[in-house]
Amino acid sequence: MRISEGVKQLLIINILLFVGSMFVPATYDYLAMYYFGNAKFQFWQPLTYMFMHGGYMHIFFNMFALFSFGTTLETIFGTKRLYLLFLVSGLGAALLHMGVNFYAVSHGVSQLVSAGYQESEIYALLRGGQYNLQWESVLGSADLHALLSAFNTPVVGASGAVYGFLVAFAYMFPNAELMMMFIPVPIKAKFFVPGILAIDLIGGFTGGFSIFGGGTGIAHFAHVGGAITGFLLVRYWKQNQFKHNRWN
Repeated sequence: MRISEGVKQLLIINILLFVGSMFVPATYDYLAMYYFGNAKFQFWQPLTYMFMHGGYMHIFFNMFALFSFGTTLETIFGTKRLYLLFLVSGLGAALLHMGVNFYAVSHGVSQLVSAGYQESEIYALLRGGQYNLQWESVLGSADLHALLSAFNTPVVGASGAVYGFLVAFAYMFPNAELMMMFIPVPIKAKFFVPGILAIDLIGGFTGGFSIFGGGTGIAHFAHVGGAITGFLLVRYWKQNQFKHNRWN
């Protein structure tokens, strides 16, 4: 299948920034998305993080999925709406990810305050990239890890936006058969996509990135946020696609 123009441009932007960050490592901290209370957070990061990647396999799988689903979606919706779907899904992913991290940070800080620590001193240490070793006696290792990960670990990648593409494709073509790489068993999109999302929810609540510990390095809730946002946007488009042809 010939690659479409919009998908081509998204691929070029992602690859150029990935290569550029290898030569200028400071770009990573500048464009990755940090927790909004972190000293490294900048207002543009919820937009730029989705064009950054953390490694060769990370960008390969995201760009492969972008090509696999994006070209078909661009044929249906057009280039402008493809860009909008990518950006809105990525922003939705950032919003849910940040919300989950806000819960993890607030939960940890409230426990420390209840134990007698000053809130201002807690945030001062966190913003300086430090923490009090005695916090573990109050929070336990799991909650302390959740607090520190949520506050300090940046998120990068187009995964949230790609999940928006994946859900959009499944919504438009529910009976299309998909196969997970390395598992050559075809599964209809209407079953495949909910299954993938269920795995992310389980990973997020039991051992995923940033909230309950585990340190998998995968922003599971960002995936879910991108999927939800992409679904809502495409559902709106589909339900209103013929309105301009109706009589008032």
